[in-house]
This record gives sequence, structure tokens and C-alpha cells, in this order.
Amino acid sequence: MDRLDSMRIFIRVVELGSFAAAAQQMNVAPSVVTRQLAALEQHLGIKLLARSTRRLSLTSAGAAYLEKCREILRLVEFAEADVLDDRQSPRGHIRITLPVSFGVHQLMPLFGAFLKAHPETSLELEFSDQRVNLIEGGFDLAIRISDRLKPGDVARKIGKSRSVIVAAPSYLAQNGRPQHPQDLLKHECFGYLLASRSSWAFVVDGVLQWFPIHGRLQATSGDALLTAAIAGLGITSAPCFMADQAIRAGKLEVLLSEFDSAELGIYAIYPSNRYIPHRVDVLVDYLAQQILHED
Repeated sequence: MDRLDSMRIFIRVVELGSFAAAAQQMNVAPSVVTRQLAALEQHLGIKLLARSTRRLSLTSAGAAYLEKCREILRLVEFAEADVLDDRQSPRGHIRITLPVSFGVHQLMPLFGAFLKAHPETSLELEFSDQRVNLIEGGFDLAIRISDRLKPGDVARKIGKSRSVIVAAPSYLAQNGRPQHPQDLLKHECFGYLLASRSSWAFVVDGVLQWFPIHGRLQATSGDALLTAAIAGLGITSAPCFMADQAIRAGKLEVLLSEFDSAELGIYAIYPSNRYIPHRVDVLVDYLAQQILHED
């Protein structure tokens, strides 16, 4: 029995809540997970997990052992990282969760260049606009765009973005152009389901204020809302990196440009209880350099 592998499996089973989920994420057969945990419990002479037909739960001994396992594996990561850092060449696998539109439009070219520059690294990308638990999901890193961090986030700001209010010329010809954020309530405005659906923020007289909107279309995809705006169905708020091409092509016009929108931060967010591997640090440094340069 490899003791460290058994500890890793034990931690993953607890974090994911099932043997099957741990096996799937670790790409091993469920029987391997079952055997490793049984061997670990036999070696220790204690029960780590209480099993029922519906759920797993830690025994009191298992809870204490879990924290020791996490600490031991963190120390192993520290020791290995010290050796790898001396090589000054990142290596290994990095698992990342990142927003769909920003990931596809902005980050994929940067990831391609990173892989070319560092041939001993590999990337696994999960595109999702939903916020996920990094530890439970087994992620090394998240890229998120937000106007604020959540309590407990361990993050580094690697860039910034602003949104613009846009509509197609055909919509404006038929419905008129809003002159003030308060005029938006008279228009068809598309709401992004993973942000505020009922109001948009603008700086008016030096103060950030929220103005109500309404519309019959809502979606979890910014690209979908932008497509609807280009079709003349209404007004939407879109990050500049998504809307710029359509604006330059004359498919969309910028509205209310004299009223600044709230600045959005682009953040690299780390699992809160893990040592940051050298390869992840190198990737984040690279992304920050490239994104800030584009700003």
C-alpha cells in the first residue's frame, strides 16, 4: 500500500462525498478506491468512514486523521516544489475553471502560447460561468471576472474590464436612444442570469448608482445576449472584449458612454488550503503580464 496515495484517495472521497465520484475524478476504477480505503483502515486499526446506503460520514477518528493527512500532503507539496523550483522550468498538470466567453475569446490564445513556451506542462480547462468549489472540484485555479471578491477568496488581480451598453442601429431607429440610465426602464434590456438581472450600475455625478431595467429575455450566456442585441431585439450590457468587434463593424452602437460603468476585476482565485505549485504561479504571472499589457 502506498501510504501517500491512500491519503490522497481518502481526502478526495471525503471532499466529493462518495467512492464513485472520487474514482471518476482520479480516473481509477471504483474497486481501487474501495481497496485502498479498506487497506488504510486495516493498517490504522480504526474506522475512518461510517458508510450507509445514502451517505458517507467521518468518524471522530477519521475527522482527526483527515486534517493530519492534509497537513502531511501539504508538506510533501512544499518539499517537491522546492526541488522543482530550483529547475526554473514549470512542469505538470494544471486544472482550471474559467468563464466561457472570456476563456474562449481572450484566454485560449494565451494558453496556446503558454503551452508552446513550457512543453512540460499540460492544461485541463473547464468552461463554466458558474462559481464552483475549487477544492471539491479538484481545481488548481479559477479565473473569474467580478466587481467584488467573496469572503475567504484567495485571489490575485490579473487585469480589469469594463462593460458597455449596446444596441443595434435597427433597434434604436425604431425605439429611440436612451439619454440617461433612468431611461433604460422604458426599453427592452436583456438580463444576464448570473449577475444582477433587474438593475445596471452607472457612475452618475461621481456616485455609483443602480438603475432598474426589465426585459423579456434572460440568459446565462453573454454571447447569446449579444447575438440578440445584434439582431435588433433590445439593449444589452456586454464586456468590451465581447462587444468590440461588433461595434467596429457597425452592428452595434454604444449607448450612455458619458456614464461610466462599474469596473470589473479579472482575478486568479486559488484553493484556500493548498500550497500553490510553481507551475501555477508561472501561469498566473504570464496571464497577468499579457492581460495587463492588453489593458
